[in-house]
Amino acid sequence: MSIAHIRNDDGIEQELFEHLLGVSEKAKFFAEKIGLKNHGELLGLLHDIGKYSQEFQVYIKSAAGLINPDEDDFIDVDNKRGKIDHSTAGAQLVWRKLSRKGQVGKIAGQMLALCIASHHSGLIDCIGVSNDSFGDDLFAKRMSKPEERVHLEEILCKADSQLIERVNSLVASPDLIPDMKDVFAKIIKRQSIKNDNLQVVNFHFSLLVRSLFSALIDADRVDTADFEKPHAAFHRQLGIYEDWGTLIARLEGHLADLKLRHPVDCLRRDISLNCLQAASLDKGIYTMTVPTGGGKTLSSLRFALHHAKKHAMERILYVIPFTSIIDQNADVVRSILEPNSNPESRGKIVLEHHSNLTQEHQGWKEKVLSENWDAPVIFTTMVQLLETLFGSGTRGARRMHQLCNAVLVFDEIQTLPVRCIHIFNNAMNFMVEQGGSTVLLCTATQPLLDQVDPKKGSIQLSTDAPEIIPNVSRLFHELQRVKVKDSREPGGWSLEKIGELAANEAQHAGSCLVIVNTKKEARNLFNYCCNFGVEFPVFHLSTNMCPAHRRVVLSEIRKRLTNNKPSLCVSTQLIEAGVDVDFGAVVRFAAGLDSIAQAAGRCNRNGCNKCGLVHIVNPKDENLDKLPDILIGKDKAERVLDDYAKDPGQFCNNLLGQEAMDWYYQNYFFSRRNEMIFPISSERIGHDDDLLNLLSNNSLAVGEYGKRKGNFPELYFRQAFMTASKVFRALNAPTQGVIVPYGDAGRELITDLCAAFEVNRQYKLLKHAQQFSVNVFPDVLKRLIGKEALRPVQEGTSILYLDEPYYSETFGLSEEPVEEWRFHCG
Repeated sequence: MSIAHIRNDDGIEQELFEHLLGVSEKAKFFAEKIGLKNHGELLGLLHDIGKYSQEFQVYIKSAAGLINPDEDDFIDVDNKRGKIDHSTAGAQLVWRKLSRKGQVGKIAGQMLALCIASHHSGLIDCIGVSNDSFGDDLFAKRMSKPEERVHLEEILCKADSQLIERVNSLVASPDLIPDMKDVFAKIIKRQSIKNDNLQVVNFHFSLLVRSLFSALIDADRVDTADFEKPHAAFHRQLGIYEDWGTLIARLEGHLADLKLRHPVDCLRRDISLNCLQAASLDKGIYTMTVPTGGGKTLSSLRFALHHAKKHAMERILYVIPFTSIIDQNADVVRSILEPNSNPESRGKIVLEHHSNLTQEHQGWKEKVLSENWDAPVIFTTMVQLLETLFGSGTRGARRMHQLCNAVLVFDEIQTLPVRCIHIFNNAMNFMVEQGGSTVLLCTATQPLLDQVDPKKGSIQLSTDAPEIIPNVSRLFHELQRVKVKDSREPGGWSLEKIGELAANEAQHAGSCLVIVNTKKEARNLFNYCCNFGVEFPVFHLSTNMCPAHRRVVLSEIRKRLTNNKPSLCVSTQLIEAGVDVDFGAVVRFAAGLDSIAQAAGRCNRNGCNKCGLVHIVNPKDENLDKLPDILIGKDKAERVLDDYAKDPGQFCNNLLGQEAMDWYYQNYFFSRRNEMIFPISSERIGHDDDLLNLLSNNSLAVGEYGKRKGNFPELYFRQAFMTASKVFRALNAPTQGVIVPYGDAGRELITDLCAAFEVNRQYKLLKHAQQFSVNVFPDVLKRLIGKEALRPVQEGTSILYLDEPYYSETFGLSEEPVEEWRFHCG
């Protein structure tokens, strides 16, 4: 018997044939979403066929102690770890068989070979772009890897006959090539812009490769994890969820019970009815433009649930910019859709996934514990969504197939990073056109994603009714609840003067929120306000605080606001996008007009006062050089402020209305149009390039190949997948989640994780740990590790927790011990 895996706990062996069949069944199911079920099955059957070689079998048996070290066959496992190639054999086999079947067969063969060859590393480069491989045909090199290193002929002799028969049957299937041809034709046909360089088309093909790769990776990881820890299989739902009708009944019951308590509640009810009516529309890409405080969360949920039921869709994904909104919105939705949930069932309907507690290089524990979005309603961040679409390795990529046949709701879409605009637009168009999904772009400040360069990728809004809210201009007028005061001064405001303004507004208006641009500003202003001697509490909020910590602070803030008790809060911008708080006045550090509008949404939110006041101030000596998005947004917003001061009438006398916002985005996007392709500097890969090019034509590397060879590569796929994904991850500054000891619950959680050796116990604890995690950037992570402030919860896992002295009850995670300066204010 050839072995695929040997279980650590009891030494039980998983037969290779059994593993290949298990993966093929799952990959077939996942790949059917993009119309390529037979191709998915073929990937599953061939991905680990290289393990039939004697070299691999001796290796795995030596590692498990099944071969006596004194026997001739025994090998030194440490010297061989990671050096035995078991992925190239299957890639070479499928390439040889399909490349003989005409042009489409050759394209299909390359696609499947790429997925198989890459299933441990992440998708490989086809034509090299780095200094040491610029212009090299790396795919051809991999496909011509010599027999003595691949062992393909030996493998074909040893593989189970049933396996080979099924592979041959699939290759000979009359549907295999036509199915692939249909998908190709669909991609080419749906491109509305004629573009000779086919950049958008080829980018869509790269997404097709990654979708098929995702089906294989998730199938492989699930089958492996369930063998290694059988109890893990108990926690998987595998797409079998509570039916949409039941969830709709729960939401409609909740909405029917809502009382009209505030002046704006009638407008919120109308918005909700508009969303219900729009749910009957065909699948497509829609916008939902609603002023802040318009009740987007439940209205968009109403659209998503009814739309999912009408079109028999698999799941709803809420993609949100900040974890603070995930905490709030997921709690609201869970209370409605999981009315009687308990810790055992939490996450089976509403699943939160916003921090990477497990690293990319996973052992068996991380494979079991990592999330693959197997729930009907998912709340995640834009960072996680973009990592799924474009990130390196396999952890994020395995989730991509879950974006197919789904309702993708993007809350606060204006926070999409500028450099990601074209690749995001192309990805969403692909998900709708090829994956059968629907996209809903929600915000009060709708960016002009459909008006950017279509030859590089603009959002293809549905033609019938792209905006699901009728008469948006009227809605903005009716929901105008604040006056925005341009309080900028020559030379800027001092910290002390801002603190005095905030304290006075809190006293006069009953409460005041100050939103700053950096965590350092938040700390300094908080400290000043505390020392200023105000007679009411001062609160601090930032992303250095874990979700559970922020929830406690926000709960206390809301309690005081509801009881009309004076309060002052200093926060980073995490609070301005969707967090449901209602302050009497707001002070906003100068930033983009979209940020100012979102900040205004925290002022007089429920319309209880005649008019709220929002101050725009320009702090003295503010350094935003490392925050270009805020810096450029601030510059373009100040242009709108100056234009408005000269002639308010051209903006319908509403600084935060659609006319002003459109003018802001026209200026903002025009000034940054060259950044939307995700530029890559020569410091990264040896020459200037961009992600859009690397994942489409890869023209510079292909040009170099042509100079050397005198012709162009015969390959259809020429993309530099691995280089693009690594650059994306590096430039996106990926964070790792760290579990923090906030409160008794956080400390108890860490203790339990350190003591939990049963994987089913760890699985439940790690889901709960999302609430006690802080996302840490690589440089901060490195410094904390250097100070021994981070420790693994158990040996053999990379899940880290923070030592207690490095977590402040006021500011959250700190790079220095906090005992010396921890204090409470108010």
